[in-house]
Amino acid sequence: MEEIVEGSLDFLYDLLVVICVGQLLLRVAQGRPVRWLVLLVVSGVMLSCLVHSSVLKVGLVSVLCSVIYYVGREEVMLPTLDKAVLITGCDSGFGHDLARFLDSAGMRVFAGVLDELSPGALKLKKAASPNLTVLQLDITNSSQITQAHQYIKSQTGKAGLWALVNNAGVLGYVCDGEILPIKMYKKCLDVNFIGSVEITQVFLPLIRQSKGRIISVSSLGGEVPLPGFAGYGASKAAMIVYNGTIRQELSRWGVRVIIIQPGAFKTNIFGSREQWNCAQEDILSGLSQEVMTSYGEEYICSMQQRLVNMSSASSSDTGLFLEDLKHAILSPRPKHFYYPGAAAWALPLLYRHCPTSLSDRILTRIFMTGDTQPAELRVLEL
Repeated sequence: MEEIVEGSLDFLYDLLVVICVGQLLLRVAQGRPVRWLVLLVVSGVMLSCLVHSSVLKVGLVSVLCSVIYYVGREEVMLPTLDKAVLITGCDSGFGHDLARFLDSAGMRVFAGVLDELSPGALKLKKAASPNLTVLQLDITNSSQITQAHQYIKSQTGKAGLWALVNNAGVLGYVCDGEILPIKMYKKCLDVNFIGSVEITQVFLPLIRQSKGRIISVSSLGGEVPLPGFAGYGASKAAMIVYNGTIRQELSRWGVRVIIIQPGAFKTNIFGSREQWNCAQEDILSGLSQEVMTSYGEEYICSMQQRLVNMSSASSSDTGLFLEDLKHAILSPRPKHFYYPGAAAWALPLLYRHCPTSLSDRILTRIFMTGDTQPAELRVLEL
């Protein structure tokens, strides 16, 4: 009798292991993340091999099956009917794609653009449904923010605004912090931080009314100090701290505050060759003779190649970003942070847990590409 029971338990154990692996493969086929689940299953199976009791082995693997099933089940999203969202920076890039994506999902979309006559804005007007409205909205212009607020308030009525997506942002220019012009630091702060704070404050009453969400698109550069991103990273770091603070303050109102930190996606934030040339001229004309001698014109001009390299290495498929945004907007249990895209979780993990000297060396190797060195350092090498 004992042999029959033992054999049955062994069979049940093998069956449960197969079910665990099958559920993981199903999640992979669906394109869903499985990294930590794979680690959990491998650790659980290895642990069960060290356990001599068949009952405990079956119990352990049963728990693993239950965990995988629970986290792998399809989540029922909130209905899109009567839910309105305001997205800033919809002229191009993430904002443009997100506006069309949420419009097709049935939401009432207010798409803020820097220039309502830009090609991206006109494309939105032409391709979207009647549920999407393009609004002239420069987030550094208080008057335009007020006008947008008055219009959206009149359109949403008692329902309020379900979500505000702070997406508008500028990169400025990628170069050493010592030579980045102060006006570029100010522009990054004005758009990426001050502008998003002002529009959040203006629209918060409508969001509290709906017990909705504030979603801010930040950057890895706001959490991890990346060489060449001093101005941009500082402004995004300010955004992260601000959102973390109001997340705690607004929880008593039922308002969710969510941060998106995407990886390397190809968007128009890198700018155009013409914009790079203008930024380069600003740098060359504004440097003191002492600093100019130290860095040299050749090194400063080589900065454009960094932008070319980063743009070419970025992904043009924004599907992961859009799915995370949709989850953040419509999930009954949204996460506090989302990390869509390549390296979005890896670089913060590296920075948090590696010795600073090691992470600095790795980040420098990744982001300070190119053979050109500052003029003064080239002389010292010789």
